[in-house]
Amino acid sequence: MLMPSIFGESLLDNFFDDFNGASRNHVRYATPSSSIMKADIKESENNYEICIDLPGYRKEDVQAELKDGYLVISAKNESTTEDTSDKKYIRRERFYGTCSRSFYVGKDIQQEDIAARFDNGVLVLNVPKHVEKPVEEKKYISIEG
Repeated sequence: MLMPSIFGESLLDNFFDDFNGASRNHVRYATPSSSIMKADIKESENNYEICIDLPGYRKEDVQAELKDGYLVISAKNESTTEDTSDKKYIRRERFYGTCSRSFYVGKDIQQEDIAARFDNGVLVLNVPKHVEKPVEEKKYISIEG
C-alpha cells in the first residue's frame, strides 16, 4: 500500500511536478553522505587525482584536512526553499547539513604535498603517490671452513 511520506517522495510531489514545470527533488536530506560526494580516483605515474562531485556547494562550504594519514573532505550546506507568493502554504522545507568522506593517503604525505582546486561543483585533489622504500635484501657473506 502506498502511503504519503514527509521524508521522501510522495504521490503529491509527483502531482505538483506537472504544474511547476521543473521536477522538485526534496530527498536530498534523506540521502546518505556517501551518495552525495561521489568520487572518481585516477592514477598516474606520480600521483592520484581525486575528483569529488559537490553540486550546489560553494568553495567556502568545502574543507579538506589531512589528519593521521587520512585526507578528510567535509562540506556543509544551508538552503531554504520557500514559496511566499501565497500566505497559505502547503509545504516549506529547509536543509542544513554536513557530509564528509575520508581517504587513506599514508602517513608520509604532508599537507603541502596536496594540491586542490574547486571548479563548477567539482573538487579536484592531486595527491602524490606514497613512495615505498624497497626492502633491502639480506646479503650474506659466505664463510669457508
